[in-house]
Amino acid sequence: MKRLKGMSGFTLIEIMIVVIILGILASIVVPRLTGRTEQARITKAKVDIKNIESALELFKLDNGFYPSTEQGIDALIEKPSVGRIPQNWRDGGYLTKLPIDPWGNEYIYLSPGEHGDYDLYTFGADNQEGGEDADADIGNWM
Repeated sequence: MKRLKGMSGFTLIEIMIVVIILGILASIVVPRLTGRTEQARITKAKVDIKNIESALELFKLDNGFYPSTEQGIDALIEKPSVGRIPQNWRDGGYLTKLPIDPWGNEYIYLSPGEHGDYDLYTFGADNQEGGEDADADIGNWM
């Protein structure tokens, strides 16, 4: 078969070689990326907890106490109407919105806490106390 002038293309063998090379590259890269997603979620949870802690410290500086367990960390976005009412609550709050943990659950807040003035934590991927790796609890005292 005669080729038309100016027309070129790939042969079946060339296409197969490219597909094989892409397969080899994917087999090298994919295993290295596996597991990074859970590590990123754990890191995000730790960062969220630090950010909430900063807001709690500002709340305490303004009002002289941390929100109670009953008030929860919702006290950081809207002025509490139950329990001890903060007299110097900052207009606009201390956070624009409450983050949820990377697994779609709310952070748990207890004040007074078992580990300090307050405990702020998440149960991790399994949403159950304890666990290892991605299922491990992540808290402000750890």
